[in-house]
Amino acid sequence: MRRGEALGLRWEDVDLANTRLSVRRALIPCGREVIVSEPKTARGRRAIALDAETVEVLKAQAARQLAEQTEWGKAWIDTGLVFTKENGEALHPEDVTRYFRIAVKKALLPKIRLHDLRHTHATLALRAGIHPKVVSERLGHATVSITLDTYSHAIPAMQEEAAALIAGLVFAGR
Repeated sequence: MRRGEALGLRWEDVDLANTRLSVRRALIPCGREVIVSEPKTARGRRAIALDAETVEVLKAQAARQLAEQTEWGKAWIDTGLVFTKENGEALHPEDVTRYFRIAVKKALLPKIRLHDLRHTHATLALRAGIHPKVVSERLGHATVSITLDTYSHAIPAMQEEAAALIAGLVFAGR
């Protein structure tokens, strides 16, 4: 998901039982204000399948948020958002980017941007042989060609694999 899509995710968009979430909106910075917007593209409105580990993280997030809601009581701001400040208020996208930069530095990791996590997901998926159409749908790209153009660096090694696979099929009986 894009940063704004994750920050715009509401609990009503998350189906933990069926391990899916729906991207329906994004939070976009407009100076110090945050506005609710449509996803970046028409295909940005999408359902994304979740793995078991992510489901567990989201369950922990729900529990943490419920504890914060209890702690804040009547002062809790009920936005319905999955990712919020301790009082339930929406996070500012630029603040999240700053928090990420600090966390990367504290963890002594190479300098990476928050958006690079999205690129890593796409690259790993393509290298793992996941069909580009599926990767494109998960990313919410307008077309598969955008995905292939953006992540073509993940494809070269697949050329050799394809050649070997096809040769194996053609020459299987020899």
